[in-house]
Formats: sequence, C-alpha cells, structure tokens
Amino acid sequence: MTTQRWIAAQTLTPEEEQLALSLRPKQISEYVGQTELIERLRITIAAAKERGESVEHILLHGPPGLGKTTLAHVIATEMGSSLHTTSGPAITRGSELVGALTKLKAGDVLFIDEVHRLPIAVEEFIYPAMEDWKIDVAVDSGMNARTVTIRLKPFTLIGATTRAGLMSSPLRSRFGLVHHLKYYPPEELLVILTRSADLLQMTATKGALESIAKRSRGTPRIANRLLRRVRDYAQVRAGGKVDPRVVDEALALEGVDALGLDDLDRAYLKVIGGTYRGGPVGLEAVAATMGEDGQTLEDVVEPFLLQTGYLARTRRGRMLTADGARYVGVAAPSDEGGGLFEVEG
Repeated sequence: MTTQRWIAAQTLTPEEEQLALSLRPKQISEYVGQTELIERLRITIAAAKERGESVEHILLHGPPGLGKTTLAHVIATEMGSSLHTTSGPAITRGSELVGALTKLKAGDVLFIDEVHRLPIAVEEFIYPAMEDWKIDVAVDSGMNARTVTIRLKPFTLIGATTRAGLMSSPLRSRFGLVHHLKYYPPEELLVILTRSADLLQMTATKGALESIAKRSRGTPRIANRLLRRVRDYAQVRAGGKVDPRVVDEALALEGVDALGLDDLDRAYLKVIGGTYRGGPVGLEAVAATMGEDGQTLEDVVEPFLLQTGYLARTRRGRMLTADGARYVGVAAPSDEGGGLFEVEG
C-alpha cells in the first residue's frame, strides 16, 4: 500500500499548497465550474459594489479540494479587498477571534476554513460581529464585571467546511449565501488541466489531459497534482513529451488506475469482496481486517467508491454493488437473507 495517496483530496504538504496557489484563478472570469454558485456570486458582488457595501457572509460546504479556498481569494480580488485566512481549530479562545476581527479594514474578507470546528465559546463572539459589526468583551469578573463593546469595520466572513451538518444552527443561519460545491465532470476538469498545463509550460496532447481528468475523482486539486506527477515523469523518462501512453506509465507508477482508484481503494474493495464475500459487513470489521482506522476509511475511501457506484451502504453494513464486484473479480453479493457479517460500523 502506498504511504502517500496522490489521489487524496486534502493538501499533502505546505510546498504543494504554494504550488497550488500559483495555479489558482485570480478572477471570477477565470474560475471553471460551479456554474450556479458563480452566477450567484457575480450578482452578489456587483450589487455590493454598487451600494458600496461589503459582500454578505458566505458559507461554502462540500468535499475537500473543490475550490472553497480559491473562491475566497477570487471574491477578495473582485471586491478589491484583502483576504485574511485562518481555521476553526486555530481559534481556541475568544480573544484570538477578537484579534483577527479588529485587524480587518472595511470590506476585507475573513476566511475561516473548517468553520464547523469553532468552539462554542468562540461562536458567541462571532454572532454580534457578523450581524452588528461589534464584539462585546467581558472585563473583570464577579461584582466588578463589565462589558466593553468594540466596534468593527464592515467585513465579509467566508466559512468553509466539509461537514456542514456539524455546524450549530445559530452560526449557519447567519450566513446570507450558503452553497454546496459539487464534484466536477471530466469536461470541466479538462479545461482546468489545459489552463494549468499552460501555466506550467507543458506540452501535452488533449488525449493525455483527458486521461488525467478521468482519473481525478471529480476534484481539481487531485487533477493538478496528477498533472505535476505526469510532468515530472515525462521530463525524466519521455523527453518532456506528454501523451496518453506517458500518462498511463506515470500514474501506474503511483498506483493510480484508469478509474482513479489507488492501492487503498482496491484493498478496501478486495477485503469486502474476498474476505466478506461481497458483504454486507460493518465498517469496523473491514477496518480491523485491513489494519486501518475506520474513520479514515469512511472519510477518505468510501466517498469516491459510493460516487462511482462500486459500494453501497445498507442498514446491514457495507456491500459491493454488481459493478464493484466485477471490478475486483468476485461474484456479486446476494441481497437475500445473508447478514452473515452484519456488524455496522
């Protein structure tokens, strides 16, 4: 099994984040995909500019790697304002949030990644800041307790989360624009890859870029990562030429097949198909057999297998679909009776 998953949607290293930054679109006209959201943002930004106001608070939710951070940069650029970034886990106390908010100038954008992980005590500070541009800070305690109100300049809060369901209702209700980001079809990924290849000064055939797009699991971040892997391979082994054959060779070396599945995906399917005869089987039983963490399998492996239709979640546990069974070369599980491995994870 590979130690590094090239098809993981999360950023792998700080260096990769810097490389990704160089490939990000700077303006809304350069942004590819998420058509409905982009149209809503165009209207919202244009209206805010005409009124001389900041854009209303925005919540972006969906799987990692689909462009939530990129959109925050684009919105700040379109508004001609500065972007300040932080994350939910990084803000542990109300005073840290106060410090971040008081630094903002009028019209600035504060981007909070993993906003669902903000502590409840911090959320209480952010409510009046989002609604009334102020923070109420308690000074002293007991009989001498008093509250000092700090006035803020109007700003835009952009929250990003992969788990909108874990956000508290009061926080979620304070965002004016809420949108779920969807996976990208191969045609849109091809447009993104074509632009990235130009920025990386690569000469790649359309067929090669289409082959990468089909392996990218509907995620721009993965598409750009695989493109860089192919570029390195082509430079060393193919004289810089990038065609479908070079893509196949480069990504086979990384364990990524034509469907975008890697060693961990295949091991997961083979355990259910072989050890548990296609299921149904509980997640914890599969995790124990593989020697992996159940939460990791649920978060990083199952979403794409469910999306491709290779895996089904039932009341009795996980089981392969007919396509999934065909992929690993086993008989399709019967949905009658069964329940031999009914240990729900």
